[in-house]
Amino acid sequence: MNTIEIIKLKRDNKKLTEKQLKFFIEGFIKGEITNYQMSAFLMAIFFNGLDKEETYNITKIFIESGKKLNLSSIKKPKVDKHSTGGVGDKTSLILAPLVASCGIAVPMISGRGLGHTGGTLDKLASIPGFKTNLTSKEFIKILKKVGCVMAGQTDELCPADKLIYQLRDVTATVDIVPLITASIMSKKIAEGTDAIVFDIKYGTGANLSDIEKNYKLIDLLLDISSRFGKKAIAVITDMNQPLGFKVGNLLEVEESVELMTGKNIQDLFEVTTTLGGCMIYLGKKANTIDEGIEIAKEKIRDGSAYKKFLEMVNAQGGDVNFIKNIYNRKQSEEKYHFKANKSGYIGKLDALNIGIAAIELGCGRKRITDKIQPKSGIVFNKKQRDFVSKGDIICTLYSSNTTSIKNALEYINKAIKISKNKIKNQKLIKDIIHKSEFEN
Repeated sequence: MNTIEIIKLKRDNKKLTEKQLKFFIEGFIKGEITNYQMSAFLMAIFFNGLDKEETYNITKIFIESGKKLNLSSIKKPKVDKHSTGGVGDKTSLILAPLVASCGIAVPMISGRGLGHTGGTLDKLASIPGFKTNLTSKEFIKILKKVGCVMAGQTDELCPADKLIYQLRDVTATVDIVPLITASIMSKKIAEGTDAIVFDIKYGTGANLSDIEKNYKLIDLLLDISSRFGKKAIAVITDMNQPLGFKVGNLLEVEESVELMTGKNIQDLFEVTTTLGGCMIYLGKKANTIDEGIEIAKEKIRDGSAYKKFLEMVNAQGGDVNFIKNIYNRKQSEEKYHFKANKSGYIGKLDALNIGIAAIELGCGRKRITDKIQPKSGIVFNKKQRDFVSKGDIICTLYSSNTTSIKNALEYINKAIKISKNKIKNQKLIKDIIHKSEFEN
């Protein structure tokens, strides 16, 4: 085994064996292979890719680099969901308790914000006292008691993935579909889930906006799931405009509570119940996905999802009374009403620029050291295809200071366009895919 020769092989688009990949990744973890050598290796993969067997082997190496959660004591079916990231995407907050209320265990390992897209852990952290940094014992205890748990990746789970991702983030090599696959799948396998639903976002606000790359990602995710004996379904959902009407950590918790307590938020309801239906089907609590979707709708309407959400918040140290009185909370110190400069239809509500605006307001981080402002964000009164008169408030920006609002407005102006004619309606759910569909 020779470090330079392995880099050369991938540079020249040659297939690497499991032993070669293991030697390279383990050498990097031990510090025997340098950051610049791993960077060269990642760039070679960026240009030449990995085949399915190489992707499977890297996933396995990531898993074997740490410990796995043993959920054998939990006799319920265990189903998780993973999203590739979006703007205003708060479905996980609703899905975990919703699916748990059906008698399915949901062991959800979540992440923080990535680029312009929000992170579930940042949203949960906006709930006073909510603990996401759990030990394996705490994770399993809460899962047994409540039926769902939402926590961050521990140092014990897939440490190789964590180290390599940190380097990918600063070497312009995040956008490698096989490594995205290995990163997602290693954590899902290590957490002990039986089945996974993948929410694959496409459109301007997605981390992977190209639809062809999304289909390649789905093909790999379903293939690797099958190789590890896990059932999986991929759902392709639209991310050309934000999901729901609220963007920002505490604002998204608030909107999740609104949906679970009876408010009609059409796009959020449709995406959430579709994903939930797939999870319920994989958890064998429905005979078809459509039946699962109807069950998911009922669990929201009858208050079961909200009741389970309060149980989870309480079990993870969160302030339940804060959630129950969330509408009475204090808002950000500063706000700005963005108004229509003419009459017409909202023709563009670009999720990418809205996501960047949200970061400027304090919803995300531009540097690792940046502190999240939980109350910052954007609330929309109008969405795509809605009619506005000149002077109507399209959205309201919230932040702790006026400078952040001024910076955010630069992106809001780019994001929102008013058209004379109503644009064509876009499907929220583009496709639902099983592995067999790729094999036919």
